[in-house]
Amino acid sequence: MHSLDPARLREAVERSADDLGRSPDVVFLHNPELGLSGRSGKEAHDRLADASAVLASAVAAGSCGTWGIATWDARPVAEAIERSASGIQPGALLLRAGLSVAEPILAAGETLCRVLGVPSECRWGMSPFSGSTADPVWSALDLGAFLAAEAEVSTPQAAFRLAYELPPVTRVAVGTSNAEHLRDLVHAAELAVSEGAIRRYRELIKAA
Repeated sequence: MHSLDPARLREAVERSADDLGRSPDVVFLHNPELGLSGRSGKEAHDRLADASAVLASAVAAGSCGTWGIATWDARPVAEAIERSASGIQPGALLLRAGLSVAEPILAAGETLCRVLGVPSECRWGMSPFSGSTADPVWSALDLGAFLAAEAEVSTPQAAFRLAYELPPVTRVAVGTSNAEHLRDLVHAAELAVSEGAIRRYRELIKAA
């Protein structure tokens, strides 16, 4: 759902159920930051709370299993709930994840998780490669230092695994039409990482 307008949200939830032939498991409020940026704290909070109330009602009515917030830039959303998160209780969060996420956006996403009380098992990551693994930057990186043990894995595999830690999430959404690529990522999800290396990385990008 790409709107904060209550009427449009209600219509979109109903249409989703009709299109699927069943109630969706999760309905995400996509990119709410677009409707919050530039607004005062109270106005932004109230707009987000009104949209949240519609989606909470949809859950209560059985129109969807739960609802969540999906955001590319969590900063405006975090600012909207800075004074109060009253009435805003998503069951899931979908956040940008991985090495390409700037520290301010990463920190804002973690603030959302904490303030809204969304547990780790309900946090999803997205866009771990910030586009495509064909980007030359991925062939130029050596991410072996982030892994807990030496392993024969590609840079995209290592980057995918790190997306589960930046910020901490339990699922990472990707799109591919290549079955082999998907198998590689499934294998990568089981890799052990160096917590010390991740901690140092967080310290470095925060200080930059």
